[in-house]
Amino acid sequence: MTQRIKVLHIITKLELGGAQQNTLYTVEHLDKQHFDVYLATGKGGILDNKAIELAARGKIKLFFVSDLVREINPFKDFICFIELFLLITSIKPDVVHTHSSKAGILGRWATKFYNIFIGNFYHKKIKIIHTFHGFAFSKFHNFFVKIFYIVLEFFTGIITDILIFVAKDNIKTARLYKIGFTRKYILIRSGIKIKEYYSVNDNIELKHSKKREFGIADDVRVITTIGAFKPQKNLSDFIHMVRKVCNILSEHKLQFIIVGDGEQRSKLVVLAKKLNVLNKIKFLSWYYDIRGLFAITDIFVMTSLWEGLPRAAVESLVSGVPVIAYAVDGLNDIIISGVNGFLIPPKDLNTMIEKVVLLLKNESLYKEIKKRTTQTIDNTFDIDYMVLQQENLLKLICGRR
Repeated sequence: MTQRIKVLHIITKLELGGAQQNTLYTVEHLDKQHFDVYLATGKGGILDNKAIELAARGKIKLFFVSDLVREINPFKDFICFIELFLLITSIKPDVVHTHSSKAGILGRWATKFYNIFIGNFYHKKIKIIHTFHGFAFSKFHNFFVKIFYIVLEFFTGIITDILIFVAKDNIKTARLYKIGFTRKYILIRSGIKIKEYYSVNDNIELKHSKKREFGIADDVRVITTIGAFKPQKNLSDFIHMVRKVCNILSEHKLQFIIVGDGEQRSKLVVLAKKLNVLNKIKFLSWYYDIRGLFAITDIFVMTSLWEGLPRAAVESLVSGVPVIAYAVDGLNDIIISGVNGFLIPPKDLNTMIEKVVLLLKNESLYKEIKKRTTQTIDNTFDIDYMVLQQENLLKLICGRR
C-alpha cells in the first residue's frame, strides 16, 4: 500500500466561523486511507471541544500551540514561531496547510525555515499551502496597518507553493497587490452541506415549529444576520438599520435576529437600548440550528466590511432566503443585485435600508427574488466537493497521481 500523505493544518484559533468550521470538516473527512492528518491551533476557541472530540475518535492528531494568538504580540509571535518550527520538525509532514492570517504567516515561515535548515539535509522539502478565507486588510483598515499586512502577504506568498482562494473576488485582490504568483492560484469554495439547506425556507412545518420555539407569531416577518461581534462584521449598522426600518414600516410586524457573540457585545446592546430597539432584536448568542433559523428568516442582511466567502450568505441563498449585503469580497461572487438579493456599496446604510423596506413592502418582487436565490450556487459550493478538491490537490503536489 502507498504510504499515506502527512498533512498538517495550522489555524490561529477555532472560533465559531466559516473558516474554522470548514477546516475542522476538512481534517475530519480527508480520506484516512490516503492521509495522516494533524491539526495545530491556538487555545480558547469555542470549537476546541470539537477538535478534541475528533482527536479522541482517531480522526486527527491535535496540538494546541499556547502562544498562537490572534493579536499581534512580538514576544508571543516569536515564541510561537519556534513552537511551530519544533512541531513541524517533530512531525515532518509532507504538506503544511495554513489558514487565517497569523497562522498563515508564522506557519509558512516556520515551514520555510525547516526546508532550509533541515529539509535540505534530508532531501525532503515540505510543500506549503495557504487558504485565504479573506484578507486581514481592507480599505477600512488604518493605512499603515493595511500596508503592513500587504507587505507580509507579498513576501510570504513568494515562499508558498499553492495559494487557495474561496472567492474569485479575493483572487482579484491578490493580483492587485502582487501576492504570490498567479500560476499558484487555485479556487476552492468554502463549502456547505447543500442538500441539508436546499429550499428549507419553504418547509412550512419546520417554519411553524421554529417560530413557536422563538415565540414569534406566524404573520411576523423576520430579518436575520449572523456574525461575530467584532469590527469586521460592523453590526452597529445592522442595529441602526433596525431603527430606521421600524420607523418607516411602523404598521408592519417585524422581528430582527442577531446570531453571534464576542468582544463588542456590551457595546451593541447599549446601542440597541439607546436607539430604543432592544425589544425588536433577539440576541441569540451562538445559535447552532442555522438550518432552522433560515426556515423562519425572510431576509438575510450582512453588514460586513470585509469577508472571504461568508458561509452564512451561501446557506441563506440555498435555503431560499434573499440576501442584502455590502458589496465586499466573496459576496460579489454570489449575489446579483435584483436577481437573488441586493449588493450595496459598503457603509451606504441608507440604500441598505431602502432595499430592506422594498422587499418587505413589495411582495411580488420578494417572491421573484426568492425564486432565484440559488441561481449563483452550484455543486462547487458543496462541502464534500471542497474536500475532494483538496484531496486531489494534495495527491497532485505530492506526486501520488
